[in-house]
Amino acid sequence: MSAKTYEVRTYGCQMNVHDSERLSGLLEGAGYVRAPEGADGDADVVVFNTCAVRENADNKLYGNLGRLAPMKTKRPGMQIAVGGCLAQKDRDTIVTRAPWVDVVFGTHNIGKLPVLLERARVQEEAQVEIAESLEAFPSTLPTRRESAYAAWVSISVGCNNTCTFCIVPALRGKEKDRRPGDILAEIEALVAEGVSEITLLGQNVNAYGSDIGDREAFSKLLRACGAIEGLERVRFTSPHPRDFTDDVIAAMAETPNVMPQLHMPLQSGSDTVLKAMRRSYRQERFLGIIEKVRTAIPHAAISTDIIVGFPGETEEDFEQTMHTVREARFANAFTFQYSKRPGTPAATMDGQIPKEVVQARYERLVALQEEISWAENKKQVGRVLDVMVAEGEGRKDGATHRLSGRAPDNRLVHFTKPDEAVRPGDVVTVEITYAAPHHLLAEGRATSVRRTRAGDAWEKRNATQAAQPAGVMLGLPKIGVPEPLPAAAAPGCGCD
Repeated sequence: MSAKTYEVRTYGCQMNVHDSERLSGLLEGAGYVRAPEGADGDADVVVFNTCAVRENADNKLYGNLGRLAPMKTKRPGMQIAVGGCLAQKDRDTIVTRAPWVDVVFGTHNIGKLPVLLERARVQEEAQVEIAESLEAFPSTLPTRRESAYAAWVSISVGCNNTCTFCIVPALRGKEKDRRPGDILAEIEALVAEGVSEITLLGQNVNAYGSDIGDREAFSKLLRACGAIEGLERVRFTSPHPRDFTDDVIAAMAETPNVMPQLHMPLQSGSDTVLKAMRRSYRQERFLGIIEKVRTAIPHAAISTDIIVGFPGETEEDFEQTMHTVREARFANAFTFQYSKRPGTPAATMDGQIPKEVVQARYERLVALQEEISWAENKKQVGRVLDVMVAEGEGRKDGATHRLSGRAPDNRLVHFTKPDEAVRPGDVVTVEITYAAPHHLLAEGRATSVRRTRAGDAWEKRNATQAAQPAGVMLGLPKIGVPEPLPAAAAPGCGCD
């Protein structure tokens, strides 16, 4: 009898992507195997890991569930599970609207998925179980990592902020921090397996320490990562300007394996709008942080999130955002048009902006940022960079005879394929010859190719899986290091 198959479909931020790695690990621990790539619902178990922040998230979910209904009728024993933030929020509504769903679980009890699936099978009725608080830190659960050479490491869950446009704190709960020793032990174990890059993950990552009573815990954690032999690259996402203190900047600058990259959500450049958003900083404070980072780390690439058209935003408010973007000169920005999120204070605020006004402002902002991104990328021409080879980031690589990877500052680099074989996780030194708004190009021969333990790990894993069903991709656009670090439109929920 062949093993049962599963497919996990992920929507939203890196928290959900990382949770999906846990869900895959749990299912494989229960005896399931991943369905072949392109299965598109043709699996014994299909899991939706949902987001409540993205626009029309519920419509997309029910549309996808509707497409699976006839497939389930034709496939005896097939089960459908819905988890994540939308499940935490809507609970019984999901089974009411889609009665063919077998399991609904929330953000706090993902470890229960295999048990709930079995219970639904035995009892022949839907199982809805939503925990109100975290049952076990996700790090204690088995994980099917999406990469052999780069990994997420969760350092906290939840958020203590009260931003008026964000429902995440209500769904993920108050911040809960992991013990530093547990985090470092996980990183050391990953490095021993061949991982050379880790991304520290938290809803408000640099607030780490508030739960354990140490205001400098995050900077200490960054420095401790610097002492782990074999760990070449450390990144983190997403920080909050309120908690971005000088000790963190110093730790970034003084720890060699912490990369010269920072994602710092702005949301708005208007002090009036920031106050309405309940963001605890103002434009001057934000630009002050950017200036300090650039002084300490001159080549740092800084990205951001911006919301256009928040309720009450005037033309002058929007111009303040444009001014901040011109001053900050972000390497790139993830821009969002404000849309109502049920359950958030902003959804009922006066001064909702007409769609056509929001669209026009959005287009102006995107055009400005495109111009800045291109200008900032042009400054990279002539630089010699160490590029970590990525898997699946260059869609045209086959036709152009190039490979792709990420520079230390996280910029995407396409480079001429070296004569010698290189693998994802290996490091290639190249000179940048051309810049486009969203990538760099190195057209000459590589200065050097360094085969790494991370490349060895990728090669070993690839050989092991060659005879097994191909992995199902998580279906998200990608930034950051390779395939293993998929993200949605922005590093966080768009609410950091």
